[in-house]
Amino acid sequence: MAPLVTPSSGSGLVVIQPLRRKHCAACRRGPLSLLVVEDGTPRCLDCADLGHLVFLPSGDTALTRRSREESALSAVVVRLNRRRNRYERQGVLVEEEALARAEERCLADSEARSRRRARDTQRRAVEDVRFPEAFTAEIRRLFPGCPAERAQGIAAHASLRGSGRVGRSAAGRALSEEAVRSAVAASVRHVDTPYDQLLMSGVPRKEARRRTAGKVETVLAEWGVSDEGVD
Repeated sequence: MAPLVTPSSGSGLVVIQPLRRKHCAACRRGPLSLLVVEDGTPRCLDCADLGHLVFLPSGDTALTRRSREESALSAVVVRLNRRRNRYERQGVLVEEEALARAEERCLADSEARSRRRARDTQRRAVEDVRFPEAFTAEIRRLFPGCPAERAQGIAAHASLRGSGRVGRSAAGRALSEEAVRSAVAASVRHVDTPYDQLLMSGVPRKEARRRTAGKVETVLAEWGVSDEGVD
């Protein structure tokens, strides 16, 4: 039988998950799923005075940390990885009451995060209504001749969350005149000129823009004139 080697750990007590069948040198019980090495010989958890602890597998960092904080006695559980020739952490042993308290703390955090997500979702929903309305109003202010439904469509398209469009840029959120004009011009280019057809026919983007620039500027100039009384 190969001699047992106690793995080093800066975390205090260490418990081993043995790769081979081991029996307790004191009470002879076995095979052991967990053991402690004392004076070079294996001891079961009961003989090592750790039998009252419960095993918490690795995976939940917050739960592990809090369980150890709550537990007056704890141990790190490791297992030898032969391929890497090193002991690797498998979890911890902690007091059952400490684990229960830690789970309550994590649950409270989870509930708090859930409430915060709900508030954020509600806030974003309100913003997703208010911002397009503000964007529409700014379009109508700068381009009073732009039809109301068209202005609403341009604002909705430009300000779609997660789209990366001009309305979601810093300038767009600030409702800068340049950003609003850019959004309106883009709509005119795609809707009121043959720009898309030119692209589909293989015309380079810059050339397609050049060919449609006059029409875009004409429409913007027309919309820039008040349509008051023209319905």
